[in-house]
Amino acid sequence: MLRYTLMRLGIFAGCLVVVWGLVYSGVVPRGLGDSNGMWIALLALVISAPISFVVLRGERDRASASVVRRVDRMKANLDANRSQEDGADEALRSRAQSAQAQEQAS
Repeated sequence: MLRYTLMRLGIFAGCLVVVWGLVYSGVVPRGLGDSNGMWIALLALVISAPISFVVLRGERDRASASVVRRVDRMKANLDANRSQEDGADEALRSRAQSAQAQEQAS
């Protein structure tokens, strides 16, 4: 997951540098007033998103599989804890029932 995130940030940084160069060379128009930095970042984000979607498809699938494995492992741990709690509850109920039976017999 970290690898995918770093690769995505790398693509964004590359797009940011390219857009910055294009804006300051005059190929792409500058933003209005003081919004030039915002314009460059927004344009880089818009350009990097589809590039990341296409280029990082395999890495995204690997990250997704890792997340699914982690979630499945957590679900298994929760189910194991629930069964242990159910066993402990059953043991307490049987002790309480046997104690009541002994009191009634006395």
